[in-house]
Amino acid sequence: MKVIITAHARKRLQDLRQEQIEEDDIYTAARSIPGYIPTATRFRGFVASKGRPFDLVVKDVLAGRLVITIIGK
Repeated sequence: MKVIITAHARKRLQDLRQEQIEEDDIYTAARSIPGYIPTATRFRGFVASKGRPFDLVVKDVLAGRLVITIIGK
């Protein structure tokens, strides 16, 4: 499944709260969510390779799985 990261989500990766979360972590987390997601939904409990916990808000669109935002903890 193709994962698309929005410009907003990429910008959030630069924030202090999302420090140590890499794009590869986002791709891995988004692909690990099973099923079809018709509306924007928050998924909790992911951990970046460097140990930082984070949540994702994703939605499935025709082009693939859209990552709307990243919430670091």
